Amino acid sequence: MTPSRDISRLIDIMAALRTPKTGCPWDMQQNFSTIAPYTLEEAYEVADAIARDDLADLKEELGDLLLQVVFHARMAQEQGAFDFGDVVQAITAKLIRRHPHVFGDEHSQTPQAVEGLWERVKAQEQREKAARKATSDQGALAGVPVALPGLTRALKLQEKAGKVGFDWRDPEAVLRKIREEADEIQAALDGGGASTADAAAEVGDLLFAAVNLARHLRADPEALLRQTNEKFVRRFAAVERALVARGKSPLNATLAEMDALWEEARKEGE
Repeated sequence: MTPSRDISRLIDIMAALRTPKTGCPWDMQQNFSTIAPYTLEEAYEVADAIARDDLADLKEELGDLLLQVVFHARMAQEQGAFDFGDVVQAITAKLIRRHPHVFGDEHSQTPQAVEGLWERVKAQEQREKAARKATSDQGALAGVPVALPGLTRALKLQEKAGKVGFDWRDPEAVLRKIREEADEIQAALDGGGASTADAAAEVGDLLFAAVNLARHLRADPEALLRQTNEKFVRRFAAVERALVARGKSPLNATLAEMDALWEEARKEGE
């Protein structure tokens, strides 16, 4: 079978992989739950390629992510629920519905106005979706997936709470909350070893407050942490290179020596 630029070929390949007797034993064994972790992993790899500005890798990773969509759609088709065409129809309808300033009679021109319009349309969709589900879980925080990364889920929960007025006034107020949470960690640590679990729980509160501060600064906490992770990798690599030049490694260097090299890397903009 030759490669193709045609999406229908990809759909046919996925169908062949899932065909009993002639398909791939591994692919046929999978279900939504077993594939979901791979879907998340591929999404992260897309984000990683973007962060590295590696467009060649981005092309490949987007293909891997597309495969996840095709895989899920095929499994749903086998159950008679929906197929890939239904997925495409749903997203095209949503894009048209959420862009009335492009495809309808709205005339919002600024990014801020468009964002507000998007949120109003999305809120209406969520109300209609909730009415269809008719479940008891219809609170202000409903609809935030539990499987989201912790920082991202915290951000989404805070955004939803903020929309109903449960929010801090400004970044300074959130910063005071962060200091308060840090003081509570200190109090738990001062309580001795028996309070270690309490201190750890307070760290969770501190992280939640830090996410809130990032939100008030209109920044994505997940992206901020990824940037800091990469900065840590660069600086630690600089420390390792400096140690190698001295005939050492982190294992036989002192913490004071590594701290000094870290400061040098920081000042040099690593």
